[in-house]
Amino acid sequence: MRAMLLVALAYVVIGVGFAALDRSSDSGQVRLWRLAAWVASAAAAALHVGYEHSRGRSPRATALHAAGAVALGAFGLALAANVHWLVAGVPGQRAPLLALPVWPVVTAVPAFLGALAVAAVLALLTRRRTHGRVHHTPGKPSL
Repeated sequence: MRAMLLVALAYVVIGVGFAALDRSSDSGQVRLWRLAAWVASAAAAALHVGYEHSRGRSPRATALHAAGAVALGAFGLALAANVHWLVAGVPGQRAPLLALPVWPVVTAVPAFLGALAVAAVLALLTRRRTHGRVHHTPGKPSL
């Protein structure tokens, strides 16, 4: 649970931090900051899946924890968007309240499926590596 909360916080910090950095009017530079945010988020996701796998979690549990972190991070970003709307006070723009329930669902489902696929491959590779070793005791035939 601690790792899930830590990764969720990382997603919020990455999202808000890189958004603050992309205030440039140059569209090329804005795209660069967004790409950097995607890369940083992907790295956090990969580290999280790897951590869960190293703890011996099943692919399903790993995917649930990864999707939970993504959902919590998306909720945090939706909350930040609403706070920004309150502080910025752009006339004529409605509050992004719908983002609070929608962003977590929209991001968690693909995160679950992606993490499940990656965790299943990791589990398969680990099983092959573990079962591929022949344990031979001298004097006894190996099976």
